[in-house]
Amino acid sequence: MLKVNDINVYYGSIHAVKGVSFEVNEGEIVTLIGANGAGKSTILNSVAGLLKTKTGSIEFKEKSLLGTAPHLIVSKGLAMCPEGRRIFLQMTVEENLEMGGYTRKSDEADASLIDVFDRFPRLKERRRQQAGTLSGGEQQMLAIGRALMSKPELLMLDEPSMGLAPILVDQIFSIVKELNDAGTTILLVEQNARMALSIADRGYVLETGKIVTSASAKALLNDDAVRKAYLGG
Repeated sequence: MLKVNDINVYYGSIHAVKGVSFEVNEGEIVTLIGANGAGKSTILNSVAGLLKTKTGSIEFKEKSLLGTAPHLIVSKGLAMCPEGRRIFLQMTVEENLEMGGYTRKSDEADASLIDVFDRFPRLKERRRQQAGTLSGGEQQMLAIGRALMSKPELLMLDEPSMGLAPILVDQIFSIVKELNDAGTTILLVEQNARMALSIADRGYVLETGKIVTSASAKALLNDDAVRKAYLGG
């Protein structure tokens, strides 16, 4: 479904992503793991059209995304839930969700809103509430719900568990697994490597902008070097 080949991304003179290639097949959960600054978020932002790659190709459903505006990438069926949630704090829960459905016809967006409220009853209860007054876990649910409003075939999640209490982390990962079971392909960037690999099919390990290892999630969980570097021994 997604094929990234030999991309190089720079921030000024800093070479942040170095010749990265990977793919995500339909129906999979694929995770990118690595330390802070390894280039994980930069890769997602490049796929989403928010950053330009100097070389290589990015294809979604066998069509190039290079040079495509971010809102058009969303309309093609690829959405991102960004790091730090990036919700509109002064707007209500429902207004935030409506922003996520802006690429769709009004009746389709209305149907997506019902779907999101069915999946996240807490958001339905707080639909008229200002988003900035929600708890951290609720804000993360809202960020995921907003991304789901465009009915993506591939959902990219950037650090969905960041800053959340352990019980909420479990809840968020359960939601991600449920979304995948319901047919959404997932590309997951996550600092909590153990949790990410516990629900993923495959994983890629990034170090200083390069992919150094790729394998099934199960194999990575049992890899001594990965365990020592990212899983706490």
